[in-house]
Amino acid sequence: MNKQLTAADAVAQLRDGMTIGFGGWGPRRKPMAIVREILRSPVKDLTVVAYGGPEVGMLCAAGKVKKLVFGFVTLDAIPLEPYYRKAREAGELELMELDEGMFQWGLRAAGMRLPFLPTRCGLATDVARLNPDIKTVQSPYEDGEVLLAMPALNLDVAFLHVNVADRLGNSLVIGPDPYFDHLFARAANQCFISCEHLEERMELSADLARFNTFERYLVTGVVHAPLGAHPTSCGPDYGWDIKHLKAYVASSQAENGWQDYVKTYVAAGELAYQAQNGGADSMGALPLPVF
Repeated sequence: MNKQLTAADAVAQLRDGMTIGFGGWGPRRKPMAIVREILRSPVKDLTVVAYGGPEVGMLCAAGKVKKLVFGFVTLDAIPLEPYYRKAREAGELELMELDEGMFQWGLRAAGMRLPFLPTRCGLATDVARLNPDIKTVQSPYEDGEVLLAMPALNLDVAFLHVNVADRLGNSLVIGPDPYFDHLFARAANQCFISCEHLEERMELSADLARFNTFERYLVTGVVHAPLGAHPTSCGPDYGWDIKHLKAYVASSQAENGWQDYVKTYVAAGELAYQAQNGGADSMGALPLPVF
């Protein structure tokens, strides 16, 4: 029943051409330690499914993304993710750009093992025109309404980052918003979670149970990764690192910027990454953003 493994063990499950989902939202609670491990791996030709943040840009910069299925890609305080923008402007990506509600509906369909779910989202918009594979369906009932049939977003693997987990695969997301991580977990054949705090066996009180948003049977493996969402935020543990994000954005405009970023922050592993960002104490004290 012990599902604990390393980030390298989890990433070793990936194969070229897989469809990979990333939880979190923009620069918030992204599984960045896992992303950095993917950057160190040879895997390529991925279909990436995300409410995107820096994980999308970094994987694009590394040439690992063949297709992107997304509602947006942003750093929030910095509206446009720079490496995603470069890849898109260069025409390097196959794209399925969706309304955020359609994206959620696609994950729900996959989790329910349905081929699609009907919705009004996307009707009479360019979303449908730019995604000609998306069909409409007519209600079989008396109303006869024509609805958009959002196809299931089936994932080979999902990666999520949580506040607390145990070795059995139970998890807690205790920040202000669980986003749609539970839908990623249900949509995937395998789900790996990284966590800030790891326990042997979690005991859920009535107060804590509401933070357990998906069942442990959905979890394939658990990676203990303190500060593993950095440079994105992981409330209430720490906020995003805007200084790091600004340096990351600046690298996209510099000659050999991506190569230098990888050399400085990725290649040497997580302990070196923490040292380059001022150490664990400094990273853990980053203030939470205020909206």
